[in-house]
Amino acid sequence: MNALLDLVAVAAVVGATVLIGAYGLRVSRTTSDFFVASRTVRPVWNASAISGEYLSAGTFLGLSGLVLLSGAEGFWFPIGYAAGYLLVLLFVAAPLRRSGAYTIPDFIEARLESRFARRVTSAGCLLIGWLYIVPQLHGAGITLQVVADIPPWVGAVLVAVLVAAAAAAGGMRAITYVQAFQYWLKLTALLVPAVLIVFAVNGGAPDIDPRVVFPAEAGPSGLDAYAAGSLLLALLFGTMGLPHVLVRFYTSPTGGSARRTTVLVIVMVSVFYAVSSVIGLLARVVAPDLARPGVADTVALVLPARVFPGIIGELLTALVVAGAFAAFLATSAGLTVSLAGVISQDVFSGSVRSFRLSAAVVALVPLVIALLTVPAGLVASVGAVFVFAASALSPVLLLSIWWPRLTARGAVAGMVTGAAACGAAFLVHAAVGGVGLAAPLLAQPAAWTIPLATAVTVVVSLTDRAGAPVSAGAYLARLHTPGRA
Repeated sequence: MNALLDLVAVAAVVGATVLIGAYGLRVSRTTSDFFVASRTVRPVWNASAISGEYLSAGTFLGLSGLVLLSGAEGFWFPIGYAAGYLLVLLFVAAPLRRSGAYTIPDFIEARLESRFARRVTSAGCLLIGWLYIVPQLHGAGITLQVVADIPPWVGAVLVAVLVAAAAAAGGMRAITYVQAFQYWLKLTALLVPAVLIVFAVNGGAPDIDPRVVFPAEAGPSGLDAYAAGSLLLALLFGTMGLPHVLVRFYTSPTGGSARRTTVLVIVMVSVFYAVSSVIGLLARVVAPDLARPGVADTVALVLPARVFPGIIGELLTALVVAGAFAAFLATSAGLTVSLAGVISQDVFSGSVRSFRLSAAVVALVPLVIALLTVPAGLVASVGAVFVFAASALSPVLLLSIWWPRLTARGAVAGMVTGAAACGAAFLVHAAVGGVGLAAPLLAQPAAWTIPLATAVTVVVSLTDRAGAPVSAGAYLARLHTPGRA
């Protein structure tokens, strides 16, 4: 019975996604509709869509599992995820909207007047996006395996096919409707069980020992200062380097609207992180036996039935399953749309037809990777993508918005350096598990890869005889003129 309910919940989410996407298809007619929803998405709707795509498998399933495993240490991730939008609000949102570009590579080319810099940026966006989609497909596989004993590849294929079809059918406008709906579904799917479990625990469960929920060794006093600081830097700056997040600001009507959207996003994702973290804290009391690597990511799916045996638990589990699939679909769809825009603009003609073809290509690559790899911790997988984005794209993006002397050679050198340093650190750490005192530097490299990429960008730009584009001053004036559309 419970497996049937869970599959019905998945089918309902899939059906709702198809229906909402079909509605979006009816109003998606122009190239601008497909790439940036004709820049007509209002703040509340846009904030819901951004939150929907930002709250991925790593948050919906992985965050509660991380809190279960690590206690208070797990809160560093939601703090960093939410605070990253403060940097986006202060430094990125409005200028990007005023640029008038469709994609991040569009913006870089216009700012630096370099096709080569555009191609390097496109490669970075694709790599970041594909690495981000893989955990979503793994999460879908884990969910179906846990609730219905279905082979993991089925969930991965289902999500990949669905998001490719939705993105190809209606582009950004259709996906905006889908993601906004899915944010509220995800919040409801965790909030309702969390509230009911809190009441159940307070109504007769064993006394809660704060030392179990918040062990001192897992709090700030028990953390390595370098690891915590490097992780926060990665999460803060990584948000600015995520292509599916940044492209959303191109859909706002004005720069001011983009700023208001960002404020709402901070509120929405913070509420969701609080609810997801509560699930993990409750599990430390109700289901501590799940605190095992490879099992902890399933806690949000398993906990309701632990607390409420019978039909109530089964219904709550089905609700969580629906929310989990909404998480996989929303994030994968946002990434597919943003990356399809990159491929369509850079490889093909930039038409609606090429966008649809690109959406299929974008979904196929991470699907192959997901089918050939074994799922790691969902939060850790997503966190690694944040480190890469923070190292490879964020420094150049910030400098392109705020520093007039940036050159194309400097930008390319910075992106390549950040990507290579981050990739090398992760590969060496995975191969040898760290090297003596250098182990923390390899496990959490953001604290040195971000400054390194920034320094290389600045030095190469200052020593570049070609100099910055002549139009740099005028272009920056456009980005920073309040009230400009």
